Amino acid sequence: MTDSPSPDTASSDPIVDVILELVHERGAGKSICPSDAARCFAERRARPGDPPDLWRKYLPAARQQALALARAGRIVILRRGKPQDPNKPIKGVIRLALPPENS
Repeated sequence: MTDSPSPDTASSDPIVDVILELVHERGAGKSICPSDAARCFAERRARPGDPPDLWRKYLPAARQQALALARAGRIVILRRGKPQDPNKPIKGVIRLALPPENS
């Protein structure tokens, strides 16, 4: 992974920072899965003896923070490759990407 997020993207929530870091790393036109963010976050917090699926504990928080970021216009949530309205329920498999204006 890269160094910590720049001051203009840093937040008080480390999961938000991980999501933003990963979507910026992937770049324009590419996306990440919320589980990528949960895995990265769990990997950074892991202690010896933690279960290998610790990331699953952080997946709901990653999805919730992704919704908040999408509502703020900082990322876009994709389902089947199409942008979704973050103010409506989104079920199923989603991907997270930079908004087109950040491309």
